[in-house]
Order: sequence, then structure tokens, then C-alpha cells
Amino acid sequence: MKSIQKNILFCFWTVAFLSKSYCEPNVDTPLQINGVFPSLTVFADGVGSHSETGIGALIPWANKLWAIGYVVHIRGDGIGLYEISDDMTMRLHPESVTGTFANRMVHWETKQAAIGPHLIDPEGNVRTLEELSKHRLTSTARHLIHPGTMAYYLTMEGLLFEANLETLETKQLQDLIKELGIVGQPHFKGAHTAQGRLVVANNTYEEPEFLGERSAGCLAEWDGNRWTILERNPFVEVSGKQNPGPGKRYGNTLFATGWNKSSAILRVLHDGKWKRYLLPKSSHSFDHTWNTEWMRIREAQTERYLMDLHGMFYELPPLIYDGHLWGIKPICSHLRIVPDFLFWRGLFVMAGDQTDNAVGQPQSGFWFGNIDDLWSMGKPSGWGGPWWETPVNAGDVSDPFLMTGFDKKVVHLTHNSDEAVEFTLEVDFLGNGSWREYDTIEVLPKGYQHHEFPDGYSAHWVRVRVNRECMATAYFVYR
Repeated sequence: MKSIQKNILFCFWTVAFLSKSYCEPNVDTPLQINGVFPSLTVFADGVGSHSETGIGALIPWANKLWAIGYVVHIRGDGIGLYEISDDMTMRLHPESVTGTFANRMVHWETKQAAIGPHLIDPEGNVRTLEELSKHRLTSTARHLIHPGTMAYYLTMEGLLFEANLETLETKQLQDLIKELGIVGQPHFKGAHTAQGRLVVANNTYEEPEFLGERSAGCLAEWDGNRWTILERNPFVEVSGKQNPGPGKRYGNTLFATGWNKSSAILRVLHDGKWKRYLLPKSSHSFDHTWNTEWMRIREAQTERYLMDLHGMFYELPPLIYDGHLWGIKPICSHLRIVPDFLFWRGLFVMAGDQTDNAVGQPQSGFWFGNIDDLWSMGKPSGWGGPWWETPVNAGDVSDPFLMTGFDKKVVHLTHNSDEAVEFTLEVDFLGNGSWREYDTIEVLPKGYQHHEFPDGYSAHWVRVRVNRECMATAYFVYR
């Protein structure tokens, strides 16, 4: 009996000791609140800072998480390249350069990570492209001619450089303001190489664009010799799977995102052919050149893509079948500025651009969590449509507008014709271009009608056609 009592007592004290050991706070562990580590915050000096302090890009490399900060117009100092260790401590790297940087790419041929103007080798050694550190870098893309040693760098002002990632020699190739006829304030963002072309985005959008007085935004492609303008609307992101052997598998699909007054825009390049899709806006807070920093498409997990577009996260399929995009699905609505996101050490990480000097000392941090946490951020909702007081001809068919993933839906229809106009709604519930007529709604001369869809009705895409020339509006609201 005594031996049993001793064993029970020993077990009791062992459990008590272990409980005490694991429950007592570890003073060496950084404070963490709902995925936010206050100690992992990028600050600009409170006095002398001109605007913001964002975290422009993230990349996992050399057993660390690397982050590059940015200030407005390269004004300010004290921030730059950060490395975060697995003990959740962060240091400003000695090679840091303060600037406006939001570019990153792994260049596997030279075994380096490119982030900002820096190149990081597998051991974590850092070199800097000095000439490029003077520019606001927004994108790095694979080189069309010399992909084994070189890469393209795009600046916010539209200067296109090529850099030798071995010798660090850099050369300005073009001024895209001149090449593409950009008016207004240039604001170049995404760039990506696929299918034998470099595609770039400029997201200039201010009141003249809203009023239809100017079209300064631009999506364009370059084959190495000639530029082709694809669309005169603001575009912010160009992305896709980085294949060291471009076009070898799956069509090397490229995505580009932008918007106009009526909706968000998704352009898809597959097997050399472009398609255009429209999506709802979850917030008008992103309807400006500055306010779209940055809406990204990233391979968040292996062969799992996420798209952040106009206040909404989406699942985005990386593969295209039979030339059609299907499987796109809204996840959540949000107001967060997310300059970059990725997985690192089992955690889903989002960068931020959170406070500028309008409210005090500029600062931004990170959020660490699980990718499934996105589904609890906010119920998907939004509005938009193919036409906003748009001139259309009889028989014109709109671009496909996303319909899936929302509980309640209504469409508003109006026109300026002196005669009645029939609006025909067509749906593609398979997502493969198999359109079927849903309903035809007659709108009286210069009249208005709306249609409420049954709760839960969810074809994948919807499009609209009219039977008469007019100035038409077809606008959907989802919640």
C-alpha cells in the first residue's frame, strides 16, 4: 500500500512540476496577440518621415523570412531589408537600403532570391544592385532572352531595367511612359514573364478616369521587340506560376488584375490567347491609384493560389482546362492593405501597410496565422457589373461577371432609350462557356427594373445582352 501511495505522490508532483514549467510565461518569448507580434513592427522616425512605412514584399530564403520595407517616394531612412528568425526575432540587415520596394522573385539558375535591390544567396549573404536602389522597384520578372543570368526590374515611374544577377551590371532598357503613351501620374506595379512575353501593369486612376475624361491606366505586353497595349484601364497585378522552362507545362498561365468604374477585372493569358472576366468590388476604398498598394496573386501553398482583388480574397485555380477559367471562388471581404502574403514555417503570413504620418508615427507589422483563418475575416459581399452607363449595340454581349459564392443577389437594369429595351441574362453554371438563357427582362423607355435571384442561386458566371442600341447599365449587388 505504501509503495502505491508513493507512486501516486510521485506522479502528482511530476504533473505539477511539468504544468508549472509549461504554464509559466517565458520571458524570452515575444508577445503575440491574435497572430500579431508587436515586436515585429517596421517603424519610421516619427519626425522627418514623409508618409508611410509599408512592408512591400516577403520571401522565405536561407532559413529565414525576409521582408523589404518601403517609404513614399524614397524619402525617409532607417528601414530596409529585414530578416526574421524562427524564434520570432527580427533584425535590420546591415546591407539595408531605405527606399520604395515591393518586388521579389527567386532566380533558381543563380540560386539567389531577389527582393528590393538586394540579392540573397543560399547562405544568407546579401549583395545590392546599387543603381537600382535609387529607384522605386515594383516588380522583378524573368528575362526573355537571357533567363539563366538576367532579370527585368520595373520601377513605379515606368523605367524598365535589365540586371545581370551574377555581375550586378544593370542597364536601362526603356521608358514605358514614352513607349506606352502614359499620361497623368505613372504608377507601374506588377510585371511577369510567360509565354514569350513580358506583361506590365500601370494603375493610374483618379477622378479624370472615373469621369471618362482620361485613360491613363494600362496593361501591355512586350515580345522583346514591340509593345502591344492590351487595355487602357488601371491594372495593378501581373502574376503566374514561375516556370524555369516557360510554357513547358500547363500553358504557363498568366493572370492580370485591374478595375474600371463598374467592376474589378481579371485578364487571363493561356496558350497565347487572352480572355477577360469581371468580378465584383468589395469596397470602393481601392478605387484610386494610391489605394491599391498592393493587391497580389500568390502561390500561397504549393499549387494553391490566392488572389487579393479590390477588398476580397479569392481562391484562384492555377490551371486552365479547355481554355476556360473555372473554380474561382470568393473567400472573404476585408479592408486590409496586404502588400504580400505567403507561407513560412507552417504559418500563413501577411505583410501590411497600416499607419502613415497622418495619424502619428508611420509603422506596419505582420500577421501570422492559418490560411483557413481568412474564411472568418468577413462574409464575401460586393457590387459591380459589366455596364455602367455604357453605350451598347443591339446584340452586344457583355464580358462574364462572377456570380458564384454569394448568398443573395440582385441585378439593377436601366437605359436611356426612348423605346423599351429587353435585357437578356445568360448564365454559365459549369464555368466552361456553356451559356444558357436565364431570363429576359423588359425595361420601359428610359426606365428601370431590378431582379432578385432566389436565395442561394449560384451559377458560376452571368452575362447580359440587349436587343436595342442604348446607353445601358447592368449592375449586380451581392451579399
